[in-house]
Amino acid sequence: MFEVSVEKVEDKVIIKWQLSKIEIPISEIVEITEDDTYGGQVKDAIRIGLPYGTADRVVIKTKSDTYILYTSIDAIKLKLQSIVTN
Repeated sequence: MFEVSVEKVEDKVIIKWQLSKIEIPISEIVEITEDDTYGGQVKDAIRIGLPYGTADRVVIKTKSDTYILYTSIDAIKLKLQSIVTN
């Protein structure tokens, strides 16, 4: 699995990449945006995926952490937004 995957399970967003599995409670998510910089603007963010050869950087801000998803799938941001708003 070279690409980051995102799914909703109960009240959490599950992010999987290679052998990593990150669970984020939906109630903790504050904002979902894009970051057009190469490494991401937030220096202490948790980075998921390979920054090389990917077009998109999706940023998930929670009450305590910031995650940057490196992906080439445009639909991940839209999927995350629909999970959070529903």
